[in-house]
Amino acid sequence: MDFATAFHREILAFEAAARRAADGGTAPLVPSCPGWSMADLVLHLGGVHRFVARIIEDGLTEPPDVTDMALFALPEDRTGWPAPEGGPHRGPVPPGLVEWFADGARALAAHVRDGDPGQRVWTWSREQTAGFWWRMQTIEAALHRWDAESALGAPGPVETALAADAVAQTFEVMAPARRVWKEAPPGAGERFRLRQTDGPGVWTVSFEGDEVRLSLLDGDTTGPCDLELTGTASDLMLFLWRRIPADRLDGVRGDPAMADRYFTLVPPV
Repeated sequence: MDFATAFHREILAFEAAARRAADGGTAPLVPSCPGWSMADLVLHLGGVHRFVARIIEDGLTEPPDVTDMALFALPEDRTGWPAPEGGPHRGPVPPGLVEWFADGARALAAHVRDGDPGQRVWTWSREQTAGFWWRMQTIEAALHRWDAESALGAPGPVETALAADAVAQTFEVMAPARRVWKEAPPGAGERFRLRQTDGPGVWTVSFEGDEVRLSLLDGDTTGPCDLELTGTASDLMLFLWRRIPADRLDGVRGDPAMADRYFTLVPPV
């Protein structure tokens, strides 16, 4: 997966949507991120980019201090900016906020393009490498680009290869972490399957004790499962991140509410 190209594409599309919203009118609400307006979303993603860039630039093996405002390189003039502690901010999206986002996004894009994915740095995952952040931030950029476009009208789908990687990443990274954070009970062999309609992807995942076991096209594509979901890679990704409901998928066999208990992710992230 070419994360540098995908990240660059998604942040440019996000920036374009943010600039459209910065027209002097009321900041549009983001339907897929309850409690956020477009201004809140821009502030969130811009802050995440600065946070990650600092980790990479300084080779940190511990998380940076988020109470240190120097971390975020905020401009002196923040008139009309949303409050970081909550929203929705319904005033106009400040053009300076969009410029601040764009500067931070370009800086992180340079790290993704030119950095060493094997660099050892702190992450919130078991994988402690810069490459973790390349993948995570590319997925997050695509997700929030979709959020931003949905606030303005009709969002475009996530590019197929990136969306398929995001489906796998859900079970390789996000679901195990979420189960720890939520202190989920041990799995008892529950099995789920996701089938991609616009490519060859078939993901079968089982929950065994504290483990999340993912198999990809290993012949285990027709056995019994508790829930089977069928859709484009983009729609499967967006469902997993709670951006679209199950009835937007091409097919559902079983109770889609089971997904909430095992692997769907609560926005906004």
